[in-house]
Amino acid sequence: MNTTAHSRRGFLAGAGAIGAAALVGGCVTSSSSGGSSSSGGAVTLQSNLSAPQAKSAMQQVVDAFNKRGGARGSLNTVASETFRTQLPTYLTSANPPDLYTWYPGSVAESYAKKDLLLDVSDIWEKPELAGYSDALKKLCTDSAGKKVFVPTTYYWWGVFYRKSNFAKWGVKEPKTWDEFLGLCDALKGKGVAPIGLGAGGNTPWVASSWFDYLNIRINGAAYHRDLLAGKHRFDDPEVRKVFDRWGEALPYFDPNGTALPFQDATTALLQGRTGMMLIGTFFADSTPKDQLDDIDFFRFPVIDPKIPLAEEAPTDGYFASARTGRKEETKELMRFLATAEAQEIYLKGSSGTSLPTHPDAKDSGTPLVIKGRKLIDDAADLTQFFNRDSSDALSPTADNALTRYLAEPKEIGSILTTWQRDAQKIWSQ
Repeated sequence: MNTTAHSRRGFLAGAGAIGAAALVGGCVTSSSSGGSSSSGGAVTLQSNLSAPQAKSAMQQVVDAFNKRGGARGSLNTVASETFRTQLPTYLTSANPPDLYTWYPGSVAESYAKKDLLLDVSDIWEKPELAGYSDALKKLCTDSAGKKVFVPTTYYWWGVFYRKSNFAKWGVKEPKTWDEFLGLCDALKGKGVAPIGLGAGGNTPWVASSWFDYLNIRINGAAYHRDLLAGKHRFDDPEVRKVFDRWGEALPYFDPNGTALPFQDATTALLQGRTGMMLIGTFFADSTPKDQLDDIDFFRFPVIDPKIPLAEEAPTDGYFASARTGRKEETKELMRFLATAEAQEIYLKGSSGTSLPTHPDAKDSGTPLVIKGRKLIDDAADLTQFFNRDSSDALSPTADNALTRYLAEPKEIGSILTTWQRDAQKIWSQ
């Protein structure tokens, strides 16, 4: 990773929850949800990377670790949304799994405050993590100064589309909001639903991407982070402006936007039933590999040229249970996951659309990834994602408010009042 570019992410310190290859859904692939925490035995790695390509890539990483001799790991894959709702239960159980895929920043901090995460500060002194940027170190440190996380990948969000479809429809990437609405109009005229969403089923959190991007384009990234930390109100006039703009795009959304989970919305996009979709690169793990070359994206359009261009670039990786009876073995596996070798194994085995955190690890080098890395490196600021910049607990308040807005846009006043009230309960806990 370009350290200079990544040092721009210093602000990431406060970051924290949804997204990434991490949130690709799939079936529950193992019935066991716990792991014996007595010492000895394999380290249980509880993973939410349940899309077939991601799951298989994770198994390749664990197999490579097990071939080295020493501690052993055992992968337990759980459907992503099940994992998300069960995570607090895993961490507080008497017999928890040892290690978990999840997110750093605010989300890890909320668990660290309850003394649920293993202090792994000593790992950060080891050679495997020596070259990691200060921004990443900060992102993985809790408010007590302990390192509680090992980051392994990061990725970007954008408005994705199929190149062959844009060519067939005779349209091109927009740069400004007005050009974007013009593109939507053109697609609608061709009988295509311009904007796919995927906020149905168990992935309502996808709608937060629209809130995040409109807010960072209209009010800026600093305002956005402060809002999610409870320093502004969801019923403020600034937030209302976000929905005024969203309302301009609303007629162009797929009418099935809140009926389909994002995996089905991905299929609709690939089949040309929708024109484009604001999503993170994790959606590629649900995309047939032979279609990846036809996928491209553009930056979320500029709304106010005076606002510095921020992008959503969430980081993923691992934290461990403070209650593990296999502390040293768990740390050994975490050190391996931090290596360039382990990260390259994962990228080769998965869709390869995320970026490694190890400075010496090679990414897949595809045109899509080169363009994505440039998007992140050129950004004036980076955010993580709604619940990563707030907490897992605040996320359902956004899901409720935004899915209600999509169904009843005229009720925005009462929706924002309710959202503020629900958020206040979380902030005051």
